[in-house]
Amino acid sequence: MAMAAAMRREGKRLAPLISSQPINNTLRSSLTSPLDQTSIGGARSISTQIVRNRMKSVKNIQKITKAMKMVAASKLRAVQTRAENSRGLWQPFTALLGDAASVDVKKNVVVTVSSDKGLCGGINSTSVKISRVLSKLNSGPDKETKYVILGEKAKAQLIRDSKKDIALSLTELQKNPLNYTQVSVLADDILKNVEYDALRIVFNKFHSVVQFIPTVSTVLSPEIVEREAEAGGKLGELDSYEIEG
Repeated sequence: MAMAAAMRREGKRLAPLISSQPINNTLRSSLTSPLDQTSIGGARSISTQIVRNRMKSVKNIQKITKAMKMVAASKLRAVQTRAENSRGLWQPFTALLGDAASVDVKKNVVVTVSSDKGLCGGINSTSVKISRVLSKLNSGPDKETKYVILGEKAKAQLIRDSKKDIALSLTELQKNPLNYTQVSVLADDILKNVEYDALRIVFNKFHSVVQFIPTVSTVLSPEIVEREAEAGGKLGELDSYEIEG
């Protein structure tokens, strides 16, 4: 009994010191961050405002990407039209003179056409591979094979193992749309600086937006044309034509 009475007296003495008020809401909010709260399943919750801002950013990026696609499509249509129209200039000559791809000469020059920049790795790599194959096929004890490179991408690949065989390298040719005058000046520059019996031009012929056809076109020197014409074959058929003018 005495002990119980003592405990009651001690409880009455400590009662004013004990607060039954809950923790202040401001203190609770400062101790708990919205990003640190977890849902019942244990997943981290996030503010809906952050989600809305992220969705807005994604939509803005989509608009920019769509505009870039439209600009690229417009440029592609213009270039495609010029490329297709140019075929009416060189295809008749090819049909008339033929393409003597198997001609055997001493001085071979492989002209590799590539781009200066852009995500065209597969296209440029194909041109370089074909150029290397042509160089090996036309090599021999009494033969000489050189490279003429048009475009930075092909130059970067061929310079690794064929630097000594590069006779001429021209880059930044596509800053402005190519036309007949520019191509004529380019051809004259190549013919003046490189001795050749046969020029083997490696390029990618446009077929569709997703497909380019690797193509090799052979241009013979006047001396070789005369030799092949005398030997008969496709070039020998020119004697059956009466050239006016």
